[in-house]
Amino acid sequence: MLSCRQATRLLSEAQDRKLGLSEKLSLELHLAMCKGCTNYRAQVSFLRDACRRYVADVREGRE
Repeated sequence: MLSCRQATRLLSEAQDRKLGLSEKLSLELHLAMCKGCTNYRAQVSFLRDACRRYVADVREGRE
């Protein structure tokens, strides 16, 4: 099983590349049992979406 350090590294890497099947399965297994890493995933997702919305607003001149 992955450690929290490994899980958060994979969550971060998943933003930049497609994870392999074994990485995905290991990560999902860890997330099913770890509330802290599940919260980290939600925070990373929120920040990614907020940044995308901000960039879109800036491009449209709605800063």
